[in-house]
Amino acid sequence: MNNPRTLDHLLPGQSARVRRVGSQGAIRRRLMDMVVVRGAEIEMLKRAPLGDPIEYRVRGYHLSLRRAEARMIEIEG
Repeated sequence: MNNPRTLDHLLPGQSARVRRVGSQGAIRRRLMDMVVVRGAEIEMLKRAPLGDPIEYRVRGYHLSLRRAEARMIEIEG
């Protein structure tokens, strides 16, 4: 069975749609408050020099996520 593609696999300039937010509790609520919801278009902008955090553009604003948080978000496209 294939593992789902997650947000942390995007390269700079690539974009995808959010398929599912897989976390639970406060982290899930925080992501959804930042409009990281199913169907949202999200673009990877850049990665910090050591790889963490990662900066994304979603719904017109910039959002920085740790790699562990990005790994919880399944994408398509």
